[in-house]
Amino acid sequence: MMTDDMELVREYARHGSEEAFATLVSRHINLVYSVALRRLHDAHLAEEVTQAAFIILARKAGSLNAKTILSAWLCRTAQYAAADASKMQRRRRRREQEMHMESVLNQTEPESSPWTDIAPLLDTAMAQLGEKDHSAVVLRFFERKDLKQVGAALGVSENAAKTRVSRATEKLRKFFIKRGITLSAAAIGGVVSANSIQAAPIGLATSVTVAAVKGTVVTTSTLTLIKTTLKLMAWTKLKTAVVVGAIASIAAGTATVVVLKVNAQTNVAKASSKSSALAFAGFATPEAALKSFVWSESTGDLDKLLSACTPVQAERFRAKTIGKSKDELRRLMVQEAGNRANYEITKKEIISDDEVRLHLRVQPYPGHPNVGNDVQVMQKIGDEWKYAGKYGVDVKEN
Repeated sequence: MMTDDMELVREYARHGSEEAFATLVSRHINLVYSVALRRLHDAHLAEEVTQAAFIILARKAGSLNAKTILSAWLCRTAQYAAADASKMQRRRRRREQEMHMESVLNQTEPESSPWTDIAPLLDTAMAQLGEKDHSAVVLRFFERKDLKQVGAALGVSENAAKTRVSRATEKLRKFFIKRGITLSAAAIGGVVSANSIQAAPIGLATSVTVAAVKGTVVTTSTLTLIKTTLKLMAWTKLKTAVVVGAIASIAAGTATVVVLKVNAQTNVAKASSKSSALAFAGFATPEAALKSFVWSESTGDLDKLLSACTPVQAERFRAKTIGKSKDELRRLMVQEAGNRANYEITKKEIISDDEVRLHLRVQPYPGHPNVGNDVQVMQKIGDEWKYAGKYGVDVKEN
């Protein structure tokens, strides 16, 4: 009988068993490598990300919850590491862009197919799923487990697993529709199952195991990748217990969007001064997450800002940083935080279980002498709410 993943993790954490860790690597290396390769389109860089992900597993083995679904955890970790590696990749490509422009222009566009359409967006879509939905998709379509096995891993019945998988693929379908890709939920599942996993290069599993278990020397870029990924993972786990002040009520039999008017004295996240607004408040509620986003701007730390955002919004912010120095970015972030600090929430619009729009009244600030009204979109990623952008600018209706 195959040993459970978390039993092997515990065996490694307690006894440093190289055999246990090697088994984990052999089981999941293709998944991790495929996530990295899909994001980066660079086999060498994908190998670095794969190595970084398993070294992080070795370091965190003793702190993982016994109920962790390891494949889903590794998938998330690889996504974090690949996102950071892509920043280095973009810097390198910008330097090479002019040199290769002519050859790029002469290339023939690849033939379109369902997989080539969704592959560049798949991991961004996956990152926006809640933890259980994300795990269900990884188990069902990445690891190709049957519904009974998915249910056993999630601790639910086979029917409940089927419902969970259907719900998750429907969310993926809606994500792709917003980006002009029309596929049924069933088609998405089939395409992902058939194409999402590629075999890692021969020998990579051995080198990864040795690097993680024996601490052999790795490249400077891999060490940097590990450090920044661990920092991002630690940041996204920061939470505070914030009590939800407003309760959503949906009339039976209707699909009307519920709009909650927030009481200005009790339920409004109102900032009467900059010092009260500029504070970390966790990500347990949309209101708290918005406050944490504004606080992250005030620190002038781009990594903190990106960690307070959804993956899609983080990419938008990264695009805006091109050509700006660190000092310029820090100054702009602190200035923007000061501008946002004096806001009050006037409405809370619940779009779905994982999307809320917060209507804000923003006080006048230099260059904007009149009181403004903004709608900020907050989306739930796993158990945490993140900033998704300004409605009508970053986030638009279908």
